[in-house]
Order: sequence, then structure tokens, then C-alpha cells
Amino acid sequence: MSANPFHLAWFGAGGYGVKSWGKTWSGGGGGEDWANPQLWIDLSQALERARFDFIIIEDSSYVPDAYGGTFEAYVKSATATPKMDPTVLAPLMSFFTEKIGIVPTLSVSEYHPYLLARKINTLDHMSRGRTGWNIVTGSNDAGAQNFGYPGHKPHDERYDVAEEFFDLACRLWTSWEPDAVVLDEATQTWGDFTKVHTVDFEGRYFSSRGPLNAPQSPQGLPTFVQAGGSPRGKQFASRAANAIISGVEGGVEAMKRFRADIKEQAKGHGRNPDDAKVLFLVSPVVGETDEEAREKRERQKAFAVEHPELSLLHLSRHSMIDFSTWDLDEVIPEGTTTNGHQQMMAQAVGRTPRQIANDGLGAMEFVGSPATVAAQMDEVMQEVGGDGFLFANFDLNRRYISEIADGLAPALQRRGLTRQEYSFDQFRDNLLEF
Repeated sequence: MSANPFHLAWFGAGGYGVKSWGKTWSGGGGGEDWANPQLWIDLSQALERARFDFIIIEDSSYVPDAYGGTFEAYVKSATATPKMDPTVLAPLMSFFTEKIGIVPTLSVSEYHPYLLARKINTLDHMSRGRTGWNIVTGSNDAGAQNFGYPGHKPHDERYDVAEEFFDLACRLWTSWEPDAVVLDEATQTWGDFTKVHTVDFEGRYFSSRGPLNAPQSPQGLPTFVQAGGSPRGKQFASRAANAIISGVEGGVEAMKRFRADIKEQAKGHGRNPDDAKVLFLVSPVVGETDEEAREKRERQKAFAVEHPELSLLHLSRHSMIDFSTWDLDEVIPEGTTTNGHQQMMAQAVGRTPRQIANDGLGAMEFVGSPATVAAQMDEVMQEVGGDGFLFANFDLNRRYISEIADGLAPALQRRGLTRQEYSFDQFRDNLLEF
């Protein structure tokens, strides 16, 4: 492998819901067959074959109405809805694979720590040590209202909640000592009760007696993933997460600054900074030739120009600002704030809704044949210094899966940039290997 190898992971954008539908390569997974988990099973098997580290199953628990003030645009286009419980899908994906990590998204605003800890503990046992937790705080008030709250707490306080939630969950996961299960047939002793402990946690937001009513799972603690991009979000991510997700807005220099900031903060928390991997979100466009890939990218751009509202649906729900009320060519002014996704809003300020719809939020593009894209990713990652890429596609179909798993991934392997085999059985061990 290269002197500076990097990791590959996948972001299941749109969660367990409708993927590509009504398109040339949709197959049956986007229409009436959208709830069939087979597409996700196929994805996990293909990415394991390509030696990806993990798959995140994105999630949210509400039907958006931020754009236009109604459900209409979201339901009509199947944007961010429907979505079903990722923790029901995760064990199917792990059952049909052997090495790849499976990471459901669970919000600290929607669970009590005991319930979440029990659920993740169960999944880690079932997957034999391959379960992660994508830690999110929630951002849209509609989600909070589904759970009986008037809205979400202020942005930074949500991370205070996450800190306390994380601490309690970790204590629950370790409330059984690693050797509490003794299996001594001679004395008919399955477990040693002296190695099972209450946690007696009393915090500002949560309390729990404990212990968890199951022993430590294979990893002990799950592998933690987090995507906080605001100053408070990075403070939490650098303390808690094994993988931190960032966009590529601003190019290589911004990527380097973000990674250096996370590493420095991790060190300040007493962690080994190498245990906090930073993965950058990308959506490569791959063709058999460079020309084919460029033509495909031009078709994508033309579609975005014709349907600007599809991009604005996401920006509206994440920011809780109704972008249907803005003129498409009106610049979003400085000082526009939100109690939702602050990093996304900051990237939108100074641009027009039409520019955002046509160009996204300034993401770096990788376009070309597998060999060309592999070279592009190599150049960027070596300059940034690590630690890898997180692939995302909002219009997922099996053709795109194959382009990445059977085209791009082997090209990266041929350059010695990514692993050709897993070295370990458990998720965290593979993620922290290099």
C-alpha cells in the first residue's frame, strides 16, 4: 500500500427510503419496491468486496414541510421522506456481510441513553463487533415536535445534551466488566454478578440507574461517527468520534484546516489524534472514459438547472428557512442565521438559490474514468494528509454502486491507496489500522 493510504466509506443519503426512481437505471428499488432491503444488502456486499470501511445509514424522523410550508414538494419527489428505522435494516446488512462496518444514525434528541445503548449493544453483538453509531443532535423542529417537544434546544445546547448522553451511554456499555461472563459449568455459573455494576448517573438532562441488561458487546464501545462542522460541533466530534465527516467546500486548503483543527482538538482532549479520522464527503462521476464521465456530469448539471427546487428542498429542511419565498437570483445576505445546520447555512450565505441549485454548496468534483478519478483522489488526499473519503449519492442505483465498487475501488487499489484485504474482524480495528 501507499505510504499514505486512506479509508473509504459510504453515506446512505436519504436513509432507508426511496432511492432512484423513474430513471433509466432505477430498477425496481425506487418505485413500489422501495421498502425491500435487497438494494442495501447488495450495496453492503459490493462495498465489502471493494474493502470499504463502513456504511452510514442516514436518518431523520419527520416528514419535512420547510419548503413552501407544506409536505407537497417533499412527498411528490420522495425527498427526505419516506424513511424507515435504520436499526431494523442494520442487522440484515451485517448478517449478509463479514467485515464491513454498519453505522445506523440515531439522534440524541429522540432516544433516552439507556434505550439507545441497549439497541446498539444488541446490534454489535449480532454483527460480531461491526456496529457503529452516527451521533446526531437533530436540527429540524418538526422532528422534535414528533416526540412531544415544542422545538429543538438552541444549537450549542444540543451538543451539551450530546456530551451528557454520550458519557452516560458509554458508562452503560461498560457496566458489565469484560470478563463478567465466566461460563463455569463445574459450578453452574454463567456470569459473575460482582462484575456487573450500576452506573447511578444523575446529570442535567438524563439519569439512569443501570446496569445495561446484557454484557459488553465485542467492541465494548461501538465505533463512533459524527459530522459536527460548527465550532461547538467540532469540539464534540474531536472528543467522541472515531470518524468525523466533513464536506470539501473551500477546496484543499479548507480541508487541511478542518483536519488540523480536529486533530489538535482531539489532542487537547487527551486522545491520540490518529484515532480521530477525518473523511471528506464526495460524489465521484465515473465513466468508462473521461469523455463519457464529462458528458454524464453535464447531463447532471442540466437536470439541476431545470429542477432547482430539488436542491432547495434539502437546504430548506436543514436550515428551517423556506427558500421557496426567495427569488432564485437573490443573494442570501450576510448575517442570515439558523438554529438548524449552521455549517450548511454558512456555505449558502453570499450565494443565490439558483447558484446553490446549479452548483451545490461548492463541493469538489471528481470526474473521469476510474483511473483518472483515482489519480485525482490520490492528489487531493496526499496534499490534505488523510484520512479518506465518504461517498454519497442521492439518486442511488445498482449501476452507480458497480461503477464505484467494481471500477473506481480497484483503480485505487492498483495505486496502492486503499486496502485490498481487511486485517481485522472488528470495525474499529480496521478503521484505526492506518
